[in-house]
Order: sequence, then structure tokens, then C-alpha cells
Amino acid sequence: MPHFKMTRSDANPILSPRAGSAWESLVTTNPGAIYDERRGKFVLLYRAAGHDVEHRVWFGLAESDDGVRFERVSDEPVFGPGADGGSDAGCVEDPRVMRIGDWFYVTYASRAYPPGQYWLMGGNPYRPPVRPAEFPVKFRDNLTTTHLAATQDFRTWTRLGPITDPRFDDRDVYFFPEPINGRWWMIHRPMEWCGAAYGTEHPAMWINSGTDLLHWDSSTSRLLAKAKFDWEVKIGGNTPPIRTPHGWMTIYHGKGPDGFYRLGALLMDLRDPTRVTHRTRKWFLEPEHKYETDGCYDMGGVVFPCGAVVRDGMLFVYYGGADKYVGVATAPMQAFMDNLLSCPE
Repeated sequence: MPHFKMTRSDANPILSPRAGSAWESLVTTNPGAIYDERRGKFVLLYRAAGHDVEHRVWFGLAESDDGVRFERVSDEPVFGPGADGGSDAGCVEDPRVMRIGDWFYVTYASRAYPPGQYWLMGGNPYRPPVRPAEFPVKFRDNLTTTHLAATQDFRTWTRLGPITDPRFDDRDVYFFPEPINGRWWMIHRPMEWCGAAYGTEHPAMWINSGTDLLHWDSSTSRLLAKAKFDWEVKIGGNTPPIRTPHGWMTIYHGKGPDGFYRLGALLMDLRDPTRVTHRTRKWFLEPEHKYETDGCYDMGGVVFPCGAVVRDGMLFVYYGGADKYVGVATAPMQAFMDNLLSCPE
């Protein structure tokens, strides 16, 4: 069977860092995406950072009529680290956007303190403050946890609070856009859940359910998927699930032995999302171009989406390239699903 691949836009990268900006001169990447039916706009909420030594991370906003040519809506961030010294006061990263009713819900990875320029391999002058042993591990070790915010216009926000267990480094978190069997469902990736007790050698995708969007009992999470192909060592979820007639489709990444991040897809049962029914055996997007291989954080190449949109039968996948740029790849949704359905579990 031919190797199915998505098609990159000739306009890539569709967003790039802006020289001279205090908050997006280094990084514009990993965008959450949604189509706003009310206004007829494709919306990208993207991760951004400047050259400050603390490396504070923000969200910018861009919009498009056609899904390819985007314009920034402001010269300032639309969302940023909390101002009160709380658990998301250091940075906000990797937004996933889900529409439920009249609200947009955004999950985002966060730290209590800025991460600093960690990619400089010891050359970074910034260090988070040292906290005593009785402080929560989230603050002592500056762990990444995931928070939830809500908005109706991407300008005015309600910070709803943390949604992952503060004892673990847990990101790549997002919801299903509707309850299933009377419960909300969440996919997440706790870094520490590895080893024989967890059934996976490396970080993997887990699924949990609850009756409130802020309360998730981590003890009830189940292993959803782990690395199994030669292009995967660790895996994590990327895009909020899209409902199809065949099941819930989500795109995930696999980091391979060569350090490259590549993309695959899972299909979960409509009534029982803990059951994976199909999974692509081959990746359908891998780093190839300079804007996917030449970044600042990682020595390997990266394609890392946080959002996907289906419009007029076309699937748009919005991804961070090399942890620095934003690109878009497309495929007819029917062809994408035909490829996925050819790979039963």
C-alpha cells in the first residue's frame, strides 16, 4: 500500500518570529486551532517567546479566511503567565482549543517559574528560586502541569485552574468536545508513568474521565496507547478528538530513536473512547524542511500540532515546525480516514 502523506502548504511557514518583538522574537509555534463558525474565521492561538533570559512564554492570536494566510490580530499577547505568583506564573505553552457550547476551552501546559533558556546546555544565567523541602514538588522542581482557561472571544479570559495531578510532569492534555456516557474524557501524558507497574517503558498516552472539567482523579487513568512502531520511542497526544462516523480521531506524535518528531493518528470507539480501534502504522508527516529541522530547543527535527480543523471536506493540521515556526499541512478528510481505517488494531 502506498505511504500516505499529508501535503504541506507552499506558504509555509505561515507564522514566523518577529524581529524586535519583546515577546515573539524567538519562537512562534505549536498552535491550537479552531474554526469559528460564528465569524467564518480560522483561529490560531500560538505559543510565543522572546529573547529574555527567563524565557517567559505567551500566547498570540492570528486569524484567516482561507486557513492558510493568517494575520496577527494584535501586537501584544492575548494570554500569558498568571500575575499572582501561582502555579502558572512562569509560562503558558502548547494550547489546545475545544469548543463546548458558546465557550472555547483552552488547555495549556504551565510552570510556576519561567523555564529559562534550557537549550543553552548550562549557559543560561537564569535559575528558578530554590524552595524548601516542604514546598510542593510542583514548585520545588518547577514541574509542568496543565491548566484550563475559558473564553468566548480569545481576548477576555477566565482562568479556571489546574487539571492535572501536581505531583507529576503532565502535558499533551486535551478533552473530547462532548460528554460520552455522561462523563467528560481527557487524554494526557504523565512523564513519570513508566516502568513495569505502568505497562509502558516510555511516556505514553493515557485517558481519564470525570464529571467536572476541573476534577480528574489520576488514580482512575488508563493506558490508551504506547510506542509500538520503529519511528516511535515515546508518544503523546496532539489534537483534540474530531468526531467521525467511524470513531473519535486524534493525531499523536512519536519521538523516534533519531530524535525526530513524526505524526500518526488514532481512532477510538465512539461509545468507549478507551478502546483504540485503528492506528496508522506509518507516519504521515515528518520533519523535512529547514523550518522543521532548524530551531532552537531540540537537536532533532520537530512537527508538533496542537490543533486540526475540518472544513469543506479538507483536513487542516496546524503544527509547530522545529519548535520555532508554524506550518500547515492538508489532506482530503476522506483520504485521511481511508488511510486510518486501513490500519485496524
